[in-house]
Amino acid sequence: MKKQHGFTLIEIAIVLVIIGLLLGGVLKGQELITSARVRNLIAQQDGIKAAFFGFQDRFKAYPGDYAAASTNIRCTTTCLNGDGDGRIETAGTGEAHEEILAWTHLASAGFLNGSYNMTAGETAPTDANNPKNPYSIYLQLVYDAIYADTGTAAAKHNLKTGAQIPVEIIAEVDRKIDDGDGLRGGFRYSVYQGNAPAAPAAPQAAYAAGVCVLTSGVWQATQSETNCGGASLF
Repeated sequence: MKKQHGFTLIEIAIVLVIIGLLLGGVLKGQELITSARVRNLIAQQDGIKAAFFGFQDRFKAYPGDYAAASTNIRCTTTCLNGDGDGRIETAGTGEAHEEILAWTHLASAGFLNGSYNMTAGETAPTDANNPKNPYSIYLQLVYDAIYADTGTAAAKHNLKTGAQIPVEIIAEVDRKIDDGDGLRGGFRYSVYQGNAPAAPAAPQAAYAAGVCVLTSGVWQATQSETNCGGASLF
C-alpha cells in the first residue's frame, strides 16, 4: 500500500501568505490608479481656474467674452471678439459661442497650455478648439445654471469637468476640493454631456433615481455609474 502525501500546514500557510500578498498588491495598485486619476482631474480644474482668474486680472474681462481680443491678444489667426457683456455665453451677440472662444483667448494669451483656435462660425467643440478631460470628453467654461442645487440653480460662471467620469472618481474629487456634497458648495454634480455617448443620468428634477447623486447630495459610489460629471462654480 502506497503512502499518501499531502501538503503540510507550513506549505499551506506559505501559499496563503503568497495569495494574501498578491491580493494586497492588486488592491493597492487599484488604489494608486484611482488616486492618480483624482489628482489629474483636480490639477486640470485648478489649472483652468487659475488661467481664468489670471486672464480676468490682466484684461479686466472674461475669456471668450472679451470684446477687444482682436486688438490685445495675438492668436494663430485673427482673434475673434466676444460681446463684452460680462458673461461667457453659448449665444452671445458678438461671437455666438463664447464658451468655445474662451479656450482660444486663454491659450493665445499664454494662460493655458496647448493650442486652441476657434474660427468664425464654429458652433461646436472640436479637438482643435476645446480641451478634453482624461476620459476624452470636452470641458466647458460657461455662464449657465446647468449644475445641481437643492432648489433652483442660479446662473453663474462655472467650469464643467465633462461627463464619462466614474462616480467613485468624481465623488473623491468633491471630497478633496469641496464638501463631498453633490448638491452644495463650490463643486457640484452637472448633467453637461459634451461629446459623451449618453447624457449623465438623473437630471436635476430626478435625483431620487440615485444614479450619480441622491437628493441628499451623497454621490452614489455603490452604483458604479461610469458617466457622471461635475462643475466648479466661480
